[in-house]
Amino acid sequence: MIGKRILLIVGGGIAAYKACELVRLIRRQGAEVTCVLTEGGAHFVTAMTLAALSENPVHTTLWDLRNEVEMGHIQLSRQADLVVVCPATADLMARMAAGIADDLATTLLLATDKPVLAVPAMNVRMWQHPATVRNIATLRDHGVAVLDPDEGVMACGEYGPGRLPEPEAVMVAISDALTTAHPQPLEKPLAGRHILITAGPTHEPIDPVRYIANRSSGKQGFAIAAAAARAGAKVTLVAGPVTLSTPHGVTRIDVETARQMAAAIDAALPADVAIMVAAVADWRSADQAQQKIKKDGSGTVPPLRLVENPDILADLCKSAHRPPLVIGFAAETNDVLAHAQAKLARKGADWIVANDVATHQMGGEINALHIVSAAGVESLPEMPKDAAAAVLVQRIADALA
Repeated sequence: MIGKRILLIVGGGIAAYKACELVRLIRRQGAEVTCVLTEGGAHFVTAMTLAALSENPVHTTLWDLRNEVEMGHIQLSRQADLVVVCPATADLMARMAAGIADDLATTLLLATDKPVLAVPAMNVRMWQHPATVRNIATLRDHGVAVLDPDEGVMACGEYGPGRLPEPEAVMVAISDALTTAHPQPLEKPLAGRHILITAGPTHEPIDPVRYIANRSSGKQGFAIAAAAARAGAKVTLVAGPVTLSTPHGVTRIDVETARQMAAAIDAALPADVAIMVAAVADWRSADQAQQKIKKDGSGTVPPLRLVENPDILADLCKSAHRPPLVIGFAAETNDVLAHAQAKLARKGADWIVANDVATHQMGGEINALHIVSAAGVESLPEMPKDAAAAVLVQRIADALA
């Protein structure tokens, strides 16, 4: 994606708001994105929002004299490596199929000589209507890549196929379209490997209302899972309670407590690599109350007796089914490298990936990781979590090569 130029046409429809997240993801992958906002799309998102996210001017009309003096719509249609229509409404795809060019979006689609990816979003009845089925077939016959919509509950309340796929899935389709348009060896360095990853916090109940937890968002672990899947691995992600979408191509197992996480890990073995990113609670309540613990007005604080949770990383390292490469994570607030090196020796892991959560708060978007192993320490510069994940996955691929 680095250095690629994407022309994104935002059609009208409630799903247009997802185009904003798609712009952000394209930028984070190192590509440049220029947006064309249709009249319908402008009812749902603003040109200012897309301009701020893309850091490029947003084009809305064919009748921009400054640009059209130099045939700006032709330049737009030819300068991109890929044209993406997202969301592609039933009306917009009908006009594409018919070769109509009555606004900027349809004019540049007719004028482009670059690959086009359409991402439909519409009501289930509209998606299944014979006219739409015919238009989709026509577009595919003309070489347009059309991504099948997701199935689920619509904004109108109906259920079925027609939902816009999540931006992460659209990103995979964009990558595939660019690869098809520009054939090159597709590197899958982890093909045939099983990668087991844990992510997020654990919640250890005190009573039906309260629990012991930490500030982990799961973002770094989910980013590593996504990067490993892109590298061709079979990925099993054991996730604590988080609100993140499952990365494309990843098998997800949801758990709540440390003991549930330990059991899920055992069930997922064997694996070639285990990456224990989850921030597991060290302790749990010894006496989980069956009813909410109430204040009695005396000012006396009820005792909370704690017991240790399983040491998941250490137990995995001692297991008869220990993966050949075991990687632990360490979130530290001081003496980061010293604590990481001590944890490496104490747990029996192959690597410890440490980060300073006093500098980069848990739950944020940026990380600066230190990969600690018997060979020494590699300190990565500050970067977004998905970029850090890509670097770590490459290091894993190198180690397994």
